[in-house]
Amino acid sequence: MGLANVIPGVSGGTIALLAGIYQRFINALKSFDLEALKLLSKFKFKEFAQHTDLLFLIILFLGEGLSILTGAKLLEWLFKNYETYVWAFFFGLILVSVYYVAKMVKKINLFSVILALLGACVAFGFSIISPANENDNIFYLIFCGAIAICDMMLPGISGSFTLILLGNYKLIVIDSISHLNFAVILPVAIGCIIGFVAFSRFLSWLMKTYADQTISVLTGFIFGSLVFVWPWKKPLYLMQNGHEVFNSHGEAVIQGYEKFFPDFSPQTFWAIAFMIAGMVILCVIEEFSARKAKSKEANIEKE
Repeated sequence: MGLANVIPGVSGGTIALLAGIYQRFINALKSFDLEALKLLSKFKFKEFAQHTDLLFLIILFLGEGLSILTGAKLLEWLFKNYETYVWAFFFGLILVSVYYVAKMVKKINLFSVILALLGACVAFGFSIISPANENDNIFYLIFCGAIAICDMMLPGISGSFTLILLGNYKLIVIDSISHLNFAVILPVAIGCIIGFVAFSRFLSWLMKTYADQTISVLTGFIFGSLVFVWPWKKPLYLMQNGHEVFNSHGEAVIQGYEKFFPDFSPQTFWAIAFMIAGMVILCVIEEFSARKAKSKEANIEKE
């Protein structure tokens, strides 16, 4: 989930959904309520930990934190040297995830198909919006954190992609996290806390009350996000008075991407190979998760 959350176009929520922990994750987040506060104020730490599923969250966030810190560094290097191959790998990953998420819809009908198409249209609409300019204002950073964490909780909507649209992906993910710039990280973290406290309860209710409809829309979101992770594209730089605009780090600001179809070159075949690798890896993960779930059900029946 941590690695997914630092990659534009890939959603940590999608990984949680495929791993079978999404509902537990959302329920644990929404459990930080008045009851939790009451238990904490009475120093009933064991009851507080049980009420909030604290051990699960600590392990999950520890894994996320470690992979975000290491992933940001790794991605910085990979995007500099193998950008097309990285996009191709995640294109294959997301393409296959559309199928596995769609399988979670228990009753497929015309309405669920329409909802999926609407979700795809919304995601496509996001992918063609021009990004804003970089902004390190503290209140804007808090806003970025709140919006991004909401998107990270939604399968199919990438929090990192949202940061690109808000103009602050490079500032937050590449520059600040990889170099531990707490002047940027802390306001974003505050925004994340505000966002998940406010949004997790609504999302939990939505998944319980309208599960099929919600997953149908999320399937569409994931499919629509494929437009953004198309591997073959070249950056379009922000221009002002006929000259490129540079950020505070002396690098040209990317306004968007121009997508194109590849030619039959060795690079294209390597990109397709990485795309297939992404597809195969997700299939293996999903097969492992399915076997684990069946084994758990069998053990429960025996008991």
